[in-house]
Amino acid sequence: MSTNSTLGKPLRLRPGVRKAVLVLHLLGVGAWLGIDVVVGIMAAVGAGSGDPDARGMALQVIGTYLGGPMLAAALIVLATGLILGWGTKWGLVRFWWVVVKLVVNLVLVALILFVLLPGMGEVRAIGEILAETGRLTGDVSDLRFPPAVSLTALTVAVVLSVYKPWGRTLFSKVRRGRQKS
Repeated sequence: MSTNSTLGKPLRLRPGVRKAVLVLHLLGVGAWLGIDVVVGIMAAVGAGSGDPDARGMALQVIGTYLGGPMLAAALIVLATGLILGWGTKWGLVRFWWVVVKLVVNLVLVALILFVLLPGMGEVRAIGEILAETGRLTGDVSDLRFPPAVSLTALTVAVVLSVYKPWGRTLFSKVRRGRQKS
């Protein structure tokens, strides 16, 4: 990263570093999307009406294995997105599409941390009981919503990255005015 910040110019990543961070960002998004698809499939199986053993195993997989990787992918996307924002011409608050993507990512990370992860132990326990006894001891129908919300939000973020709508933010316009004078 160059250090031209004393001249009022934003910091910039060298092209090779920017491309490496962008690759990590895209891989993180791809992993997150894949995990969401797996959670959606497992949630549908777990909440379905088929074999109790399969349903129980699906719930155990969700409760045991999927929250950590989802959070890791989300944090990779957040960290690399911050680096790309600080180190490229797009900035973090210069363009509305970047601001919206940042807010979407922060909201999704918060939902994972404060809504999804705290319930994973209960989901695992419901799955264990279901596999052992054939009885569903809790409501798991809500498990379909997290992957639907996440897939929708991530799709919106991808579309924003491609189309880059809405132009510059007020912050960017004020800063550009100061630099010209």
